[in-house]
Amino acid sequence: MLIGIIGAPNKGKSTLFSALTMNDVAIADYPFTTIDPNSGIAYATHECAEVKLKVKCRARNSLCVSGTRMIPVNVIDVAGLVEGAHEGRGMGNQFLNDLAAADAFMLVVDASGRTDSSGGAAQHGSAVEDAEMVVSELYQWLSGIIMKHMPAMSKSKDGVSALEAVLTGLKISRQSVERAIGKCNLTSSNISWSSADALEFSRALLDESKPVAIIANKADAGSDTISNVRALRERFGDASVFECSAAIEMALRKASSARVISYLPGSRSFEIIGSGVSPEQKKALDYMLSFLKGSERGTGVQSALDSIVFKVLDNIVVYPVEDENKYTDHFGNVLPDAILLKRGSTALDLAAAIHTDLAKHMLYAVDAVKKMRIGKEQELHDGDVVKIVSAAR
Repeated sequence: MLIGIIGAPNKGKSTLFSALTMNDVAIADYPFTTIDPNSGIAYATHECAEVKLKVKCRARNSLCVSGTRMIPVNVIDVAGLVEGAHEGRGMGNQFLNDLAAADAFMLVVDASGRTDSSGGAAQHGSAVEDAEMVVSELYQWLSGIIMKHMPAMSKSKDGVSALEAVLTGLKISRQSVERAIGKCNLTSSNISWSSADALEFSRALLDESKPVAIIANKADAGSDTISNVRALRERFGDASVFECSAAIEMALRKASSARVISYLPGSRSFEIIGSGVSPEQKKALDYMLSFLKGSERGTGVQSALDSIVFKVLDNIVVYPVEDENKYTDHFGNVLPDAILLKRGSTALDLAAAIHTDLAKHMLYAVDAVKKMRIGKEQELHDGDVVKIVSAAR
Protein backbone atom coordinates (compact mmCIF):
# COMPACT_ATOMS: atom_id res chain seq x y z
CA MET A 1 0.00 0.00 0.00
CA LEU A 2 1.27 3.47 -0.88
CA ILE A 3 -0.20 6.78 0.32
CA GLY A 4 0.82 9.90 -1.59
CA ILE A 5 1.14 13.20 0.29
CA ILE A 6 0.23 16.00 -2.11
CA GLY A 7 -0.63 19.68 -2.03
CA ALA A 8 0.40 23.13 -3.17
CA PRO A 9 3.80 24.41 -1.96
CA ASN A 10 4.35 25.43 1.67
CA LYS A 11 1.23 23.80 3.12
CA GLY A 12 3.08 21.48 5.53
CA LYS A 13 3.43 18.33 3.42
CA SER A 14 6.99 17.61 4.52
CA THR A 15 6.09 18.27 8.15
CA LEU A 16 3.22 15.78 7.85
CA PHE A 17 5.54 13.26 6.22
CA SER A 18 8.10 13.67 9.03
CA ALA A 19 5.41 13.39 11.69
CA LEU A 20 4.12 10.15 10.17
CA THR A 21 7.49 8.55 9.49
CA MET A 22 9.95 10.32 11.84
CA ASN A 23 12.24 10.69 8.82
CA ASP A 24 14.41 13.79 8.72
CA VAL A 25 13.50 15.75 5.59
CA ALA A 26 13.98 19.36 4.56
CA ILE A 27 11.32 21.53 6.19
CA ALA A 28 11.23 25.27 5.59
CA ASP A 29 8.77 28.13 5.33
CA TYR A 30 9.09 28.64 1.59
CA PRO A 31 7.85 26.91 -1.57
CA PHE A 32 9.54 23.88 -3.13
CA THR A 33 11.38 22.68 -0.06
CA THR A 34 10.90 19.18 -1.48
CA ILE A 35 12.43 18.57 -4.91
CA ASP A 36 13.02 14.82 -5.01
CA PRO A 37 10.26 12.67 -3.49
CA ASN A 38 10.69 11.50 0.09
CA SER A 39 9.57 7.96 0.86
CA GLY A 40 9.16 6.29 4.23
CA ILE A 41 7.08 4.08 6.48
CA ALA A 42 4.13 5.26 8.55
CA TYR A 43 2.06 3.06 10.88
CA ALA A 44 -1.70 2.58 10.77
CA THR A 45 -3.07 1.70 14.21
CA HIS A 46 -5.60 -1.01 15.01
CA GLU A 47 -6.58 -2.96 18.11
CA CYS A 48 -4.35 -6.02 18.28
CA ALA A 49 -5.97 -9.46 18.37
CA GLU A 50 -4.08 -10.08 21.62
CA VAL A 51 -6.68 -7.96 23.43
CA LYS A 52 -9.65 -10.22 22.63
CA LEU A 53 -7.66 -13.45 22.79
CA LYS A 54 -6.10 -12.43 26.13
CA VAL A 55 -2.60 -13.46 25.06
CA LYS A 56 0.60 -11.47 24.68
CA CYS A 57 1.67 -11.12 21.06
CA ARG A 58 5.22 -11.05 19.73
CA ALA A 59 4.86 -8.86 16.67
CA ARG A 60 7.21 -9.51 13.77
CA ASN A 61 6.10 -7.56 10.69
CA SER A 62 4.61 -4.73 12.74
CA LEU A 63 4.71 -3.21 16.22
CA CYS A 64 2.42 -3.59 19.21
CA VAL A 65 2.16 -1.01 21.98
CA SER A 66 -0.26 -1.54 24.87
CA GLY A 67 -2.65 -3.60 22.76
CA THR A 68 -2.47 -1.31 19.73
CA ARG A 69 -1.05 -2.92 16.60
CA MET A 70 0.99 -0.53 14.45
CA ILE A 71 0.98 -1.78 10.86
CA PRO A 72 3.48 -0.40 8.33
CA VAL A 73 2.21 1.61 5.37
CA ASN A 74 4.36 3.17 2.64
CA VAL A 75 4.08 6.94 2.17
CA ILE A 76 5.61 9.31 -0.35
CA ASP A 77 5.92 13.10 -0.14
CA VAL A 78 6.36 14.80 -3.50
CA ALA A 79 7.17 18.33 -4.67
CA GLY A 80 4.52 21.00 -4.19
CA LEU A 81 1.99 21.26 -6.99
CA VAL A 82 1.23 24.59 -8.67
CA GLU A 83 -1.48 25.47 -11.15
CA GLY A 84 -0.46 24.31 -14.61
CA ALA A 85 1.65 21.40 -13.34
CA HIS A 86 0.02 19.04 -15.85
CA GLU A 87 1.51 21.28 -18.56
CA GLY A 88 4.96 21.20 -16.95
CA ARG A 89 4.80 24.26 -14.67
CA GLY A 90 6.72 24.03 -11.37
CA MET A 91 7.91 20.46 -10.81
CA GLY A 92 5.20 19.51 -13.30
CA ASN A 93 5.25 16.01 -14.69
CA GLN A 94 7.92 14.86 -12.23
CA PHE A 95 5.49 15.57 -9.40
CA LEU A 96 2.62 13.80 -11.09
CA ASN A 97 4.55 10.77 -12.28
CA ASP A 98 5.88 10.20 -8.76
CA LEU A 99 2.27 9.66 -7.70
CA ALA A 100 1.38 7.02 -10.28
CA ALA A 101 1.63 4.06 -7.90
CA ALA A 102 -0.30 5.65 -5.00
CA ASP A 103 -3.46 3.94 -3.73
CA ALA A 104 -4.82 7.10 -2.10
CA PHE A 105 -3.81 10.70 -1.46
CA MET A 106 -3.47 12.89 1.60
CA LEU A 107 -4.08 16.35 0.13
CA VAL A 108 -2.56 18.91 2.50
CA VAL A 109 -4.04 22.42 2.63
CA ASP A 110 -3.33 25.35 4.94
CA ALA A 111 -6.37 25.71 7.19
CA SER A 112 -4.86 28.77 8.86
CA GLY A 113 -5.20 30.81 5.66
CA ARG A 114 -1.65 32.16 5.95
CA THR A 115 -0.50 31.02 2.50
CA ASP A 116 -1.85 31.48 -1.01
CA SER A 117 -2.23 28.79 -3.68
CA SER A 118 1.41 29.24 -4.77
CA GLY A 119 2.76 28.94 -1.23
CA GLY A 120 3.44 32.64 -0.70
CA ALA A 121 2.46 34.56 2.44
CA ALA A 122 -1.20 35.57 2.65
CA GLN A 123 -3.65 36.91 5.22
CA HIS A 124 -6.82 35.06 4.24
CA GLY A 125 -5.87 32.23 1.89
CA SER A 126 -8.64 29.86 0.76
CA ALA A 127 -8.10 26.20 1.66
CA VAL A 128 -10.94 25.20 -0.67
CA GLU A 129 -9.27 26.90 -3.63
CA ASP A 130 -5.99 25.17 -2.75
CA ALA A 131 -7.67 21.75 -2.68
CA GLU A 132 -9.67 22.33 -5.86
CA MET A 133 -6.54 23.42 -7.74
CA VAL A 134 -4.65 20.26 -6.76
CA VAL A 135 -7.55 17.93 -7.57
CA SER A 136 -8.06 19.68 -10.92
CA GLU A 137 -4.38 19.18 -11.79
CA LEU A 138 -4.69 15.47 -11.03
CA TYR A 139 -7.73 15.16 -13.29
CA GLN A 140 -6.07 17.08 -16.14
CA TRP A 141 -2.83 15.08 -15.78
CA LEU A 142 -4.68 11.80 -16.27
CA SER A 143 -6.82 13.27 -19.04
CA GLY A 144 -3.65 14.36 -20.85
CA ILE A 145 -2.27 10.81 -20.73
CA ILE A 146 -5.50 9.44 -22.17
CA MET A 147 -5.73 12.03 -24.94
CA LYS A 148 -2.13 11.33 -25.94
CA HIS A 149 -3.05 7.70 -26.66
CA MET A 150 -6.47 8.38 -28.16
CA PRO A 151 -5.44 7.75 -31.82
CA ALA A 152 -4.14 4.29 -30.95
CA MET A 153 -7.11 3.43 -28.73
CA SER A 154 -9.58 4.38 -31.43
CA LYS A 155 -8.38 1.39 -33.45
CA SER A 156 -9.29 -1.13 -30.75
CA LYS A 157 -12.76 -2.63 -30.42
CA ASP A 158 -11.94 -3.55 -26.82
CA GLY A 159 -11.60 -0.07 -25.37
CA VAL A 160 -11.37 -1.29 -21.79
CA SER A 161 -8.29 -3.38 -22.59
CA ALA A 162 -6.82 -0.46 -24.54
CA LEU A 163 -7.29 1.84 -21.55
CA GLU A 164 -5.83 -0.81 -19.25
CA ALA A 165 -2.69 -0.86 -21.37
CA VAL A 166 -2.40 2.93 -21.24
CA LEU A 167 -2.94 3.04 -17.48
CA THR A 168 -0.84 -0.01 -16.63
CA GLY A 169 1.61 1.90 -14.42
CA LEU A 170 -1.07 3.65 -12.38
CA LYS A 171 -2.35 0.68 -10.32
CA ILE A 172 -5.85 1.07 -11.72
CA SER A 173 -7.95 -2.08 -12.06
CA ARG A 174 -10.05 -3.14 -15.03
CA GLN A 175 -13.11 -3.02 -12.78
CA SER A 176 -12.42 0.64 -11.96
CA VAL A 177 -12.06 1.46 -15.65
CA GLU A 178 -15.36 -0.27 -16.45
CA ARG A 179 -17.20 1.48 -13.62
CA ALA A 180 -15.87 4.91 -14.65
CA ILE A 181 -16.90 4.36 -18.29
CA GLY A 182 -20.38 3.31 -17.15
CA LYS A 183 -20.72 6.27 -14.80
CA CYS A 184 -19.90 8.67 -17.65
CA ASN A 185 -22.06 6.81 -20.23
CA LEU A 186 -19.13 6.69 -22.65
CA THR A 187 -18.48 4.19 -25.42
CA SER A 188 -15.90 1.48 -24.72
CA SER A 189 -15.44 0.38 -28.31
CA ASN A 190 -13.08 2.15 -30.74
CA ILE A 191 -12.65 4.95 -28.19
CA SER A 192 -12.52 8.36 -29.78
CA TRP A 193 -13.52 10.68 -26.98
CA SER A 194 -13.40 14.46 -26.95
CA SER A 195 -11.11 16.22 -24.48
CA ALA A 196 -14.18 16.98 -22.38
CA ASP A 197 -15.12 13.28 -22.36
CA ALA A 198 -11.58 12.32 -21.35
CA LEU A 199 -11.62 14.84 -18.51
CA GLU A 200 -15.00 13.59 -17.25
CA PHE A 201 -13.74 10.00 -17.39
CA SER A 202 -10.53 11.00 -15.56
CA ARG A 203 -12.55 12.55 -12.74
CA ALA A 204 -14.68 9.46 -12.36
CA LEU A 205 -11.70 7.10 -12.58
CA LEU A 206 -9.53 8.91 -10.03
CA ASP A 207 -12.46 9.28 -7.63
CA GLU A 208 -13.06 5.55 -8.01
CA SER A 209 -9.49 4.28 -7.84
CA LYS A 210 -7.38 6.85 -5.95
CA PRO A 211 -9.48 8.51 -3.23
CA VAL A 212 -8.41 11.81 -1.70
CA ALA A 213 -8.49 12.77 1.99
CA ILE A 214 -8.24 16.51 2.70
CA ILE A 215 -5.72 17.29 5.47
CA ALA A 216 -6.70 20.67 6.91
CA ASN A 217 -3.23 21.35 8.32
CA LYS A 218 -1.96 24.13 10.60
CA ALA A 219 -5.22 23.93 12.53
CA ASP A 220 -3.42 25.26 15.63
CA ALA A 221 -2.48 28.55 13.95
CA GLY A 222 -4.45 31.41 12.47
CA SER A 223 -7.88 32.89 12.98
CA ASP A 224 -9.22 31.56 9.66
CA THR A 225 -9.03 27.90 10.67
CA ILE A 226 -12.67 27.49 11.68
CA SER A 227 -14.07 29.10 8.54
CA ASN A 228 -11.65 27.24 6.26
CA VAL A 229 -12.44 23.86 7.80
CA ARG A 230 -16.17 24.56 7.59
CA ALA A 231 -15.83 25.51 3.91
CA LEU A 232 -13.78 22.38 3.18
CA ARG A 233 -16.42 20.16 4.78
CA GLU A 234 -19.21 21.85 2.85
CA ARG A 235 -17.28 21.33 -0.40
CA PHE A 236 -15.82 17.83 0.10
CA GLY A 237 -17.98 16.29 2.85
CA ASP A 238 -17.32 15.75 6.56
CA ALA A 239 -15.86 12.27 6.10
CA SER A 240 -13.18 13.51 3.68
CA VAL A 241 -11.78 16.37 5.79
CA PHE A 242 -9.34 15.95 8.70
CA GLU A 243 -8.41 18.89 10.88
CA CYS A 244 -4.73 18.46 11.77
CA SER A 245 -1.58 19.97 13.21
CA ALA A 246 1.35 18.12 11.69
CA ALA A 247 3.78 20.41 13.53
CA ILE A 248 2.39 19.47 16.96
CA GLU A 249 2.32 15.77 16.05
CA MET A 250 5.95 15.90 14.94
CA ALA A 251 6.98 17.73 18.14
CA LEU A 252 5.16 15.17 20.29
CA ARG A 253 6.71 12.21 18.50
CA LYS A 254 10.19 13.71 18.84
CA ALA A 255 9.61 14.37 22.54
CA SER A 256 8.40 10.80 22.97
CA SER A 257 11.41 9.43 21.10
CA ALA A 258 13.68 11.47 23.40
CA ARG A 259 11.88 10.02 26.45
CA VAL A 260 10.66 13.44 27.53
CA ILE A 261 7.02 12.33 27.33
CA SER A 262 5.06 9.10 26.98
CA TYR A 263 2.82 9.52 23.95
CA LEU A 264 0.96 7.06 21.72
CA PRO A 265 0.18 8.53 18.27
CA GLY A 266 -3.50 9.36 18.04
CA SER A 267 -3.91 9.94 21.77
CA ARG A 268 -5.53 13.05 23.21
CA SER A 269 -3.03 13.29 26.04
CA PHE A 270 0.52 12.46 27.07
CA GLU A 271 2.54 12.17 30.27
CA ILE A 272 5.76 14.00 31.04
CA ILE A 273 8.28 11.36 32.10
CA GLY A 274 11.61 13.12 31.54
CA SER A 275 13.47 15.04 34.21
CA GLY A 276 14.93 18.47 33.76
CA VAL A 277 12.14 19.87 31.57
CA SER A 278 12.81 23.59 31.24
CA PRO A 279 10.11 26.25 31.81
CA GLU A 280 10.10 26.96 28.06
CA GLN A 281 9.62 23.27 27.27
CA LYS A 282 6.88 22.96 29.88
CA LYS A 283 5.07 25.94 28.36
CA ALA A 284 5.27 24.39 24.88
CA LEU A 285 4.07 21.02 26.18
CA ASP A 286 1.16 22.66 27.99
CA TYR A 287 0.17 24.40 24.75
CA MET A 288 0.25 21.12 22.84
CA LEU A 289 -1.71 19.30 25.56
CA SER A 290 -4.35 22.02 25.44
CA PHE A 291 -4.67 21.53 21.67
CA LEU A 292 -5.01 17.75 22.07
CA LYS A 293 -7.73 18.01 24.68
CA GLY A 294 -9.65 20.52 22.59
CA SER A 295 -9.80 18.13 19.63
CA GLU A 296 -11.78 14.91 19.22
CA ARG A 297 -8.98 13.39 17.13
CA GLY A 298 -5.87 14.59 18.94
CA THR A 299 -3.56 16.23 16.41
CA GLY A 300 -5.62 14.56 13.67
CA VAL A 301 -2.56 13.08 11.94
CA GLN A 302 -2.92 9.47 13.10
CA SER A 303 -6.69 9.61 12.78
CA ALA A 304 -6.37 10.71 9.15
CA LEU A 305 -3.99 7.89 8.27
CA ASP A 306 -6.12 5.28 10.02
CA SER A 307 -9.27 6.50 8.30
CA ILE A 308 -7.62 6.31 4.89
CA VAL A 309 -6.35 2.78 5.47
CA PHE A 310 -9.41 1.28 7.16
CA LYS A 311 -12.37 3.38 5.97
CA VAL A 312 -11.50 5.02 2.67
CA LEU A 313 -9.51 2.05 1.29
CA ASP A 314 -11.68 -0.37 3.30
CA ASN A 315 -8.97 -2.68 4.62
CA ILE A 316 -9.18 -5.24 7.39
CA VAL A 317 -6.43 -6.81 9.50
CA VAL A 318 -5.92 -10.59 9.51
CA TYR A 319 -3.37 -12.58 11.51
CA PRO A 320 -1.91 -15.70 9.81
CA VAL A 321 -0.54 -18.41 12.14
CA GLU A 322 0.82 -21.96 11.83
CA ASP A 323 -0.42 -23.31 15.16
CA GLU A 324 -4.14 -22.61 15.52
CA ASN A 325 -4.14 -23.58 19.19
CA LYS A 326 -1.28 -21.39 20.38
CA TYR A 327 -1.71 -18.69 17.69
CA THR A 328 1.98 -18.97 16.82
CA ASP A 329 4.26 -19.23 13.83
CA HIS A 330 6.94 -21.89 13.22
CA PHE A 331 9.24 -20.18 15.73
CA GLY A 332 6.69 -19.85 18.52
CA ASN A 333 5.96 -16.15 17.98
CA VAL A 334 2.40 -15.33 19.09
CA LEU A 335 0.34 -13.44 16.47
CA PRO A 336 3.56 -12.51 14.65
CA ASP A 337 2.16 -10.87 11.52
CA ALA A 338 -0.70 -8.45 10.86
CA ILE A 339 -1.73 -8.48 7.19
CA LEU A 340 -3.80 -5.74 5.55
CA LEU A 341 -6.41 -7.09 3.12
CA LYS A 342 -9.29 -5.48 1.26
CA ARG A 343 -12.64 -6.11 2.91
CA GLY A 344 -14.24 -9.07 1.16
CA SER A 345 -10.91 -10.89 0.74
CA THR A 346 -10.89 -14.66 1.09
CA ALA A 347 -8.65 -17.20 2.78
CA LEU A 348 -7.06 -17.76 -0.63
CA ASP A 349 -6.30 -14.03 -0.88
CA LEU A 350 -4.56 -14.23 2.48
CA ALA A 351 -2.47 -17.16 1.26
CA ALA A 352 -1.50 -15.18 -1.85
CA ALA A 353 -0.52 -12.19 0.31
CA ILE A 354 1.85 -14.45 2.25
CA HIS A 355 3.40 -16.33 -0.69
CA THR A 356 2.31 -17.28 -4.20
CA ASP A 357 3.33 -20.93 -3.70
CA LEU A 358 1.23 -21.13 -0.56
CA ALA A 359 -1.81 -19.98 -2.53
CA LYS A 360 -1.04 -22.21 -5.50
CA HIS A 361 -1.00 -25.36 -3.37
CA MET A 362 -3.57 -24.29 -0.76
CA LEU A 363 -5.93 -27.02 0.47
CA TYR A 364 -8.05 -25.21 3.07
CA ALA A 365 -7.80 -22.88 6.06
CA VAL A 366 -8.62 -22.98 9.76
CA ASP A 367 -10.33 -20.24 11.75
CA ALA A 368 -8.01 -20.37 14.75
CA VAL A 369 -10.44 -18.61 17.09
CA LYS A 370 -13.48 -20.75 16.29
CA LYS A 371 -11.35 -23.88 15.66
CA MET A 372 -13.26 -24.44 12.44
CA ARG A 373 -12.08 -25.59 9.04
CA ILE A 374 -12.97 -23.08 6.30
CA GLY A 375 -12.74 -23.20 2.52
CA LYS A 376 -10.44 -21.26 0.24
CA GLU A 377 -13.26 -18.94 -0.83
CA GLN A 378 -14.39 -18.18 2.73
CA GLU A 379 -14.60 -14.41 3.24
CA LEU A 380 -12.42 -13.20 6.09
CA HIS A 381 -13.33 -10.60 8.69
CA ASP A 382 -11.46 -7.93 10.59
CA GLY A 383 -9.37 -9.44 13.37
CA ASP A 384 -9.54 -13.03 12.10
CA VAL A 385 -6.71 -15.38 13.06
CA VAL A 386 -6.21 -17.93 10.29
CA LYS A 387 -4.05 -20.97 9.59
CA ILE A 388 -3.45 -21.76 5.91
CA VAL A 389 -3.05 -25.45 5.12
CA SER A 390 -1.14 -26.03 1.91
CA ALA A 391 0.62 -28.87 0.09
CA ALA A 392 3.50 -26.51 -0.65
CA ARG A 393 6.73 -27.29 1.14
